[in-house]
Amino acid sequence: MSDYRTNPMRASAQTGVMIDEGLRAYMLRVYNLMMLGLAITGVVAYGAAAMAIGEDGLTAFGQAIYLTPLRWVVMLAPLGLVMFLSFRIDRMSVAAAQTTFWAYSALVGLSLSTIFLVYTGQSIVQVFFITAATFGALSLYGYTTKRDLSGMGSFMVMGLFGLIIASIVNIFMASSALQWAISMMGVIVFSGLTAWDTQAIKEMYVEGDDEATGGRKAIMGALRLYLDFINLFMSLLQLLGNRE
Repeated sequence: MSDYRTNPMRASAQTGVMIDEGLRAYMLRVYNLMMLGLAITGVVAYGAAAMAIGEDGLTAFGQAIYLTPLRWVVMLAPLGLVMFLSFRIDRMSVAAAQTTFWAYSALVGLSLSTIFLVYTGQSIVQVFFITAATFGALSLYGYTTKRDLSGMGSFMVMGLFGLIIASIVNIFMASSALQWAISMMGVIVFSGLTAWDTQAIKEMYVEGDDEATGGRKAIMGALRLYLDFINLFMSLLQLLGNRE
């Protein structure tokens, strides 16, 4: 009776199946981490808004986080934490990196609670589902396509830098036309980045990775997709959201 040593084709097929199963488990872990991060962000954003907005306007909590210098901490803390995670993850345990990602998700939720001051709750929910459908389709494309998306990814990264510069300029100009253009560009850039990041995360998978290495890769992959989703959501909300 033949075995894997005497039947190389069967052994190769078995190895291919194992790699496919490992890749699916790895990508499922990435998506689960991302979705849990989004859930934390949503719960914290809604909870903070409920505590900050009263029947007669802002509560004491709302005034503290929106109108005092503390608002700069709320705005800048997520940036500091995501930079810390990005630069330190190789020296962190999987548990520490995951906890940092949860903390980052919560801080983003606190900073995003301001959208409940600007947009109606119904439009926020509607745009969230539009974002989820768009993100899902783009990520599926990035996962399944045989086309190399690295060229498009490089172009989108350049577009991201342009977005950052334009956003800084518009802080001083306060131009509604420029803000509309930034939002349109944001939808294009983060749509492209979603597909590219998914393909890049898929290609990061290595069958021989140990649990720690694979865990850190999954967390960084989840962070990349999380950022794509949040920024795509905010760009679409600025375009489609109904203001209070």
